[in-house]
Amino acid sequence: MTADSTPALVQVADADTEGPAPAGPPAARGPRARNTKAYLQYVAAKIAGAAVSLFAVLVTSFFLFRLIPSDPVKQMTGGRPVSTEQLASLRRQFGLDQPMWQQFTTYVGDALTGDFGTSFQFHAPVIDKITEALPATLLLTGTSYVLYTVLGIWLGTRTAWRNGSASDRFNTAFALTLYSVPAFWLGLLLIIVFSVGIGPVPGMFPTGGLESGNETGFAYVLDVAHHLVLPVVTLVAVGYAQTLLVMRSSLLDEMGSDYLTTARAKGLRDDVVRRKHAVPNAMLPTFTLMFVNLGHVVAGQILVETVFSWPGLGDLFYQALSVPDLPLVQGLFFVFATAVILANTLADVLYPLLDPRVGR
Repeated sequence: MTADSTPALVQVADADTEGPAPAGPPAARGPRARNTKAYLQYVAAKIAGAAVSLFAVLVTSFFLFRLIPSDPVKQMTGGRPVSTEQLASLRRQFGLDQPMWQQFTTYVGDALTGDFGTSFQFHAPVIDKITEALPATLLLTGTSYVLYTVLGIWLGTRTAWRNGSASDRFNTAFALTLYSVPAFWLGLLLIIVFSVGIGPVPGMFPTGGLESGNETGFAYVLDVAHHLVLPVVTLVAVGYAQTLLVMRSSLLDEMGSDYLTTARAKGLRDDVVRRKHAVPNAMLPTFTLMFVNLGHVVAGQILVETVFSWPGLGDLFYQALSVPDLPLVQGLFFVFATAVILANTLADVLYPLLDPRVGR
């Protein structure tokens, strides 16, 4: 008789003679321990990938803008006649007379400590110029981000749940139209219609800027809000369209699932089925898009800020690029890319908590 054929009662008796199991909490074993270890390995891999990407951005930001066929020293002189000795002195002052490898090693070493050098045209530390322009960008893009995310998710849910209806066809077609329109072009149209005025429509909003410059207190807040309307409408129009289309597509994929049929069979109201079952699962792709767009809150919208003369990081980047102001361009490029990379990494780290299938 083999070991497998031992009667069950004998096996139980043998187990009883071995005495009770040792006291104390059980060791972390089984599927939960394996899942925790796999998640930590997944997070470590994502963080390592982000670090490599940041270093690649650091290298790219140095060499990319040196391909621009322009001499920053001559641009800074404004076309005025300058002697060769004066040009050489300026190049020496900004370190442009050094070999390329030496400029690169100096830049990387300083950037790792948070020092991006001194702006050529503003004669101020790059980090100070970035800090000065950052609040305006956060005000514009942050306000737009909140509005188009909420609007896109809400409309995307409603249009998908009423798939094929007249409102679904209208909202989808309108979103596709706005999504295909360049943001800067839409901004120019809004300026022509609502700032300059056209036909019976009078000019109601400023053509650009953050403030009028002569208001204080609550009047200042209203003045900034007045200047904020057109650029926010521009960003919301394009951003909500993308969010709506992604949310609608995700929810349509979920609507034929068996668990929704089961929920309805239990007698749950249609609103509860949508809100508590369908939407949370359909949110996963939209969740990723939200974090991608979150990175652009810091990066800003260069062309939109330029069109509306908004004194943020995007407009500062445009000014720096026109010289080119190499330290300022490099610093801004690194900040923009870092914001996007960190937002994507955060999304990757949080995604497995919403969908356990990721990161296994």
